Order: sequence, then structure tokens, then C-alpha cells
Amino acid sequence: SIERMGKGSNVQKAQAARERNQKKQGKSDEERRAASAKAKADSTAFMCLLCRQTFMVNAKPPVLYLHVTSKHEPGTDPATCFPALKDFDPNDPKGEKKAEKAKAAEKAKKTKKKNDAGLDDLLNAGLAGSKKKKGK
Repeated sequence: SIERMGKGSNVQKAQAARERNQKKQGKSDEERRAASAKAKADSTAFMCLLCRQTFMVNAKPPVLYLHVTSKHEPGTDPATCFPALKDFDPNDPKGEKKAEKAKAAEKAKKTKKKNDAGLDDLLNAGLAGSKKKKGK
């Protein structure tokens, strides 16, 4: 005789029902408190030290710089409003030129070291060779 398969486990049905009910209830009080605390911290991540205006955590330096130039007197140092703008260059908002200069400086250092080492080797070889000649 062929055995018939069951109609499904009551455990699975109960688990699915629990999940559905949990989705309907939403977040617990603890989860809500944690989420609101995170949102509050993110919303006040950057604060202008002169006018106390706040900016979200995802505000980029060009946005902060725009605030300084548009809301405050001309000539205001951006670092006085936002310490994060200390090394910000408005002509290079993404920092690409600065990165290029750093790479070029690093390459120059490497080539200079190689040249110095080559000169030392030549000098040592020359001195060693001259000592041998004097011995004759």
C-alpha cells in the first residue's frame, strides 16, 4: 500500500503566523528608542559653530562650504564654522588634485632615492678603484 504524505507541519504554520503577527505589530519600544536616537545623532552630525545650523551626517564638504559662503560674511574662514573644512579646497571639492600631487611627490621621492643610491655606488666604486691604482 502507498503511504500518504501529511498535509504539513503545524510547527511551520505556527512559525509563519508568528512572523505575520510580528510584522503587523511593528517595532518594539526599545527598537523605536534606538532608531530615534540614531536619527537624532545623524541629523546633528555637523553643526555650524557660528549660527548653530545643523546638517545631516551625509552632508559633503562642498555643501558645508556653500553654507559658509552663502550664510556668513565674505572672508569667513570655513574652519571657524566647521572643523571638518580645515583642509577643504573649494577649487578641488573632491580632493582629486590633492591626491595627484601626493602621488607625484611620492614618485619624485622614489626617483631621488634611486639617484642618490646610484651616486653612492658610483662614488664607492670610484674610490675603491682609485685605491687599487695607488697600490701599484
